[in-house]
Amino acid sequence: MKVLLGMSGGVDSTCAALELAGEGHDVVGAVLVMHDYTDTAAARDAARSVGIPLIEVDCREVFSKTVESYFANEYLSGRTPNPCVVCNSEVKFRYLYERAMSDGFDAIATGHYAGVASDGGRYFVTEAEDPDKDQSYVLYRLPQSILSKLLLPLGKKRKKELLRRAKEIGLPSAYREESQEICFIPDGSYVDYIEERYGKCPPGDFLDGQGRVLGRHNGVIRYTVGQRKGLGIALGERMCVRRIDPVNNTVELCRPSEESVSCLYVRDLVFSGIREDTSGALEATVRLRYHAPKLPCRAVFDREGARIELMSPARVAAPGQSAVIYLENRIAAGGFIV
Repeated sequence: MKVLLGMSGGVDSTCAALELAGEGHDVVGAVLVMHDYTDTAAARDAARSVGIPLIEVDCREVFSKTVESYFANEYLSGRTPNPCVVCNSEVKFRYLYERAMSDGFDAIATGHYAGVASDGGRYFVTEAEDPDKDQSYVLYRLPQSILSKLLLPLGKKRKKELLRRAKEIGLPSAYREESQEICFIPDGSYVDYIEERYGKCPPGDFLDGQGRVLGRHNGVIRYTVGQRKGLGIALGERMCVRRIDPVNNTVELCRPSEESVSCLYVRDLVFSGIREDTSGALEATVRLRYHAPKLPCRAVFDREGARIELMSPARVAAPGQSAVIYLENRIAAGGFIV
């Protein structure tokens, strides 16, 4: 098959190219230029090191309108975004897929640690065999059209083994540091990023559960539901963020023992391993944060979304994050926590 592979210049996409070529595929790399910090030089070096051609796909305009705007607006609205989830479905995989289909490719691929499988003609994302690297959570919003053309050659691989092999054969990408920051905010200061574009976020009141003022906060964008550290207030006991109200510019605090939840609601669902017309209750597990453990739950679907009933109380989940529902190792559905 002729495969268009998304390449960042990192060791994962480079190893994905080697895996695909080893399986006999005709591989072409594609670096998606999404912002001014996209390292196209590293992608060119990586492609050259494994002997495949590389094309550039300019996504900057849609990335700015779709991902960067979403990211800032979520924080300003008191929610906690995960830009990778939105980028994957609206920019990265969408543009890779559209370019591949227009240029006559048979499939697309990336170096993500996850799998794709099908059951009765329906495609779904599965967890990677390397639990420390599993990235299925951030791929849950991919539509059926993209999943049907997607190859994920690292889903059954272990990162440590791939890295060892990459060093043995002298791949330059094996020695590149992996970025842990938001890709379009390389210095990591998302507060500065938002305030430079939208203005200074005003201070307001910290409240307790009864509405009593406990002190002053430094702007709602600096906080996320469930946060325990860096609150900037001394109350003689540990406290955490329970609720953020951007309209009244308040942040409600509670004791850690009071922050657990047993039920939450998700909207804007994307169905993967189950059909869109699924109704009623589903016994499953749910992941409420990236790399968080899966929790046993009962998902009750309705026309607007799904109510997630946890079998045991868990730490409060931040609105804006995703709740991803799994049936064993496959993604059934997922949506944004409200």
